[in-house]
This record gives sequence, C-alpha cells and structure tokens, in this order.
Amino acid sequence: MSRLTTPKPTAPMPTPTSARAGHRPALDWRVRFGVLSLVWGFSFLLIKVGTQGFAPFQVTFGRLLFGTAVLAAALAVKRERLPRGARTWGHLAVAAFLLNALPFSLFAYAELTIPSTLAGICNATSPLWGMALSLVALSEDRPTRARVAGLGLGFTGVLTVLGVWQGFHGLDATGTALALLASLSYPIGWIYVRRTLAGSSHSHLSLSGAQLLLATLQLAVVTPLFTGIPDGVPLGPLLAIVALGALGTGFAMLLQYGLVAETGPTTAQMVTYFIPVIATVAGVTLLGETLTWSTPVGAVVVLAGAALTQAGPRRRHRWPEPRP
Repeated sequence: MSRLTTPKPTAPMPTPTSARAGHRPALDWRVRFGVLSLVWGFSFLLIKVGTQGFAPFQVTFGRLLFGTAVLAAALAVKRERLPRGARTWGHLAVAAFLLNALPFSLFAYAELTIPSTLAGICNATSPLWGMALSLVALSEDRPTRARVAGLGLGFTGVLTVLGVWQGFHGLDATGTALALLASLSYPIGWIYVRRTLAGSSHSHLSLSGAQLLLATLQLAVVTPLFTGIPDGVPLGPLLAIVALGALGTGFAMLLQYGLVAETGPTTAQMVTYFIPVIATVAGVTLLGETLTWSTPVGAVVVLAGAALTQAGPRRRHRWPEPRP
C-alpha cells in the first residue's frame, strides 16, 4: 500500500504536467487516480494471499524486491542516477526502515490473524497519527478547531471499528495493534524525511529508488535470520507477492508521482480515503471475510475525521508517500 494514507518533503515537486507546453498524459488523471485507488486497495488482499504460502518477512522482501525492480527500470529508461553522498544515503536508510521495511512487515504479520478488511481500515488512521504527531514535531502545522475535531472524531471511529463497548470481542488484539503500529510508522517516517531531506537536489524518482533499494537490503538481512526456506513455492501466493511488489509498490509509486505533479498533493492524497473501501469490498467478495455493522460505520467515521485533519491552508508540495 500508502493512507493513504494523508500522511508527506524533499526536492521541489516537478512543474505540473498541465503547465508543460505540448505535453499531456496519455490517460486522464481521473483514470490514473482510479487505478491507483484499486491497486492500493487490493494490496491488503494480496498481502493476505501471500502470507498463506510464505512467512511475513518473505512476503515483505518479495514485494520490495519486485517494487525496486520497477523503479530501477524507470531510472534506466529516464537515464537518472541514484543519489550521491553518504549523508543522503544514511537518511534514506532510516526513511526506508520507517516507510517501507517496518510498516510492510507489520501489515504482513498483522494479516496472519486479522482480516484484510480490518488491515485496510487501520491503514486509514495514518492521517490521524500524522496530525497528532505534527502538532508536536512540526512548528508549521498549527492546530485548528477543525483539525482537533477531526482528530477526536477519527479516533472515535477507530474505537467503533474495534467494538470497544463489547470489550474488543472477537478481535485479535496483537494483529490489530500491529496494523495500527504500521499506520503510525508512516507519519513518523515522513516527519523524519521533512526534517532531514527537505530541499534535496535529487529527483523524487532517484530518492525513492534508493529508498526502496535500501529497504530491500534491510529485508535481505533480516529475512534469513527469522525465516526458513519454504517447503514449496505455491503459485497463488507467489503471484500475489509479484503483483504486490510490481504493481502495489513500484508501479503505484510512479503513478502517484505523476498525479502529484499534475494535480498537486491535496488531490493526489485523496486516494487515501478510497483504499479502505476497496480493501473492504475485495476482502468480503473475494476472500469471504465477514463484517459486523460497526466495521463499515466506524470506517466512515475514521475517514471523516481524517478528512477534517487535512482541512486548513494548502500545504507545500511534498515527496509522495509510498503506500500502503
């Protein structure tokens, strides 16, 4: 995935595509927006299918490997180089851990015990965490009544999804906590990026390619330490991991960069609010997952709260966040 979400800056964003003389994308931005929503929404289903045949760390390593391959191909086509400088690579290593290696692994472990629908809804809490953290860590993000109200409303929605009045009956507490921690990791990572890599002269493609490469190397070290060699290579889970990496990670990042360049970050980040809807529909229709009334109702409240936290002055263009 990233919801979305939401939670997200480094080099100045490229000039909007519409402003470039004589250049128009082959597909309207609304079509690309819809494709991005579908790709990221289905990512939680693909994680669930992948964990049916492989260990969570193996799922994460696979998605990072195939995602990195897509960005490497894009770098080669555009003849761009990876960034230089030990300091930049050091900061990117931290960003890779917080924005890719850690949340991707947490979601994979979470979906061992919770439905993909719940994981997708937990992902939608990322803007709420981001709002709460930015009020403390970023002086330029001033609290407003709307944002504070959105924060309260959003977390009320989380409690509704979890069915707090029932004592969280029927939920796996560990899996749910892991999914919420994964959503928290995104805004922590982006606050770090804003503090360390803002104003970088490198392109977004170059920085993101290096970031995914570093995340892949991190998982290449961790995975053999905590997992064994699979007894077999089941085709379904393998194809799910390939799609998760190539489409849900690599292709989705390229797609989002184009949307941000053409429409600005505010419009592009609206994809965050479609991800849990698509994840829920996919999980229920294709995996046979069940829902109680509190899950969709709470999800709507979460999304309403997340939307309120984004209210206020238009923010600077940011380096888009890879999701989910």
